[in-house]
Amino acid sequence: MTTAEPLGAVRERVLTALRQDIIAGRLRPGDRLVERELAERFEVSRVPVREAIRALVAEGFVLFETPRRTVVRRLTQADVDELFELREALEVYAAGLAAERASRDSLAELEELLDRAAVATRVRDAERITDINTRFHDRVLAMAGNSLLISVMEPVAGRLRLLTRQNEKWPELLDEHRALYEAIASGDPDRARARALAHVRANHRTILDLLFGDAEDR
Repeated sequence: MTTAEPLGAVRERVLTALRQDIIAGRLRPGDRLVERELAERFEVSRVPVREAIRALVAEGFVLFETPRRTVVRRLTQADVDELFELREALEVYAAGLAAERASRDSLAELEELLDRAAVATRVRDAERITDINTRFHDRVLAMAGNSLLISVMEPVAGRLRLLTRQNEKWPELLDEHRALYEAIASGDPDRARARALAHVRANHRTILDLLFGDAEDR
């Protein structure tokens, strides 16, 4: 006799899969999320599907257009600007703390991620690049040694990952991450903050151009 999967675990499984589908572009802005169809896809009842959709609404991935119509949300330019403003404030601060507090082991972990990112970049593996780059930034936050920074970033982490997935200037991203690593490894917090600021602002410009056209057209 098999043990039934707990409802919470089913919800998390559905939520994780749908979130990843949105981030990877398999579900695109405007696509509908239909409870019945999703329940059939995941072979579960509608209850965990409904709860997963509500969680995606709270995370900013989907919205209720009407009580009976739920769609993947299309981010506006204001949404993008606000997300990058938050990222600029927190990640720049975190980079400075990381430079002050980095251990030899934590720096070695960043180096390993950069090596893996280089391999993924050579073969143009978009999902691996996105995953590794996300883990790189997560490690920098962890190196800062401030749990509140992590808790503040957590609610918007998925949407930031969705945005960074759009940026396919992968060699440039790798160079920027290497420069950020070197700044953190130097132990100079001012240098680390400057590199982090340049990195976030460069990505902000790139995402705006990709989603909304060149600056002259906006």
